[in-house]
Amino acid sequence: MDGRCIIVGAGDFYGFHSMPAPGDYLIAADAGYRWCTQQQVIPDLVVGDFDSLKNAPDHPNIIRLPVEKDDTDTLAAIRLGLEKGYRQFELYGVTGGRPDHTIANLQCLLFLHRHGARGTMYGNGIVYRGICCETVSFPASARGGFSLFCLDGTARGVTIRGMKYETTDAVITSDYPVGCSNSFRGIPSSVTVEDGSLIAIYSEQVECDHADL
Repeated sequence: MDGRCIIVGAGDFYGFHSMPAPGDYLIAADAGYRWCTQQQVIPDLVVGDFDSLKNAPDHPNIIRLPVEKDDTDTLAAIRLGLEKGYRQFELYGVTGGRPDHTIANLQCLLFLHRHGARGTMYGNGIVYRGICCETVSFPASARGGFSLFCLDGTARGVTIRGMKYETTDAVITSDYPVGCSNSFRGIPSSVTVEDGSLIAIYSEQVECDHADL
C-alpha cells in the first residue's frame, strides 16, 4: 500500500512533520481527534475508548473500543492500519503526558517491524525511529545529537559510520546504554544492524534513507 498511515494520539502534539497528503490514511486515537481538529484536518477514522476525549466525536467513521482491553488505543489504530495494507507509519501525540504510554508506543515500533512495517514517532522536535535488520543512511547536512538503544534483547552486527563514535560489527544489549550521546559530524553517516532491533533518537530536522539488508 502506497502512502502513510498517520496516527495521532492523545499525548503531547507539536504539529505534523509533513501534513497528510492524498494516499495517506489518518487515524485519530481517542483525544488525538482534538489535535486533528486544531490542525484543521479531518481524520479518516477515529478509534478509542474515549476515556481521554470523554465523549465520542461527531464523525462518520468511529470504532469504539472497550475501556478494559489489552491493546492501547494507539496499538489498536496500528492494527487497523496494518489490516488496510499500510507499511509506513507515522505516530504523533505519542510522547509526553503519561510515561507508561510513551514506553508502550516505543514498543509499538517493534510491533510494527515484526509485522512487516516501519514506524516513526515524532515528539517535541525529536524523532524516534526503529532500525531493524537494515541500514539507515544520513546526509552530510545532518546535525545534532544521535542516540541508539537496543529495543529488544540483543542486537548484533551493529555498525556506525561517519559519526563522532564509530563501531563495527558490535553487539548492543537492552541492559547497557552504550549508544547514548553520539552525534553527527558533518559527513555522510549510517547505522546498520544485521540482527535485532534498535531505536534511534535524533532531531526532527534530520532526514534519512532506508536500505534493507
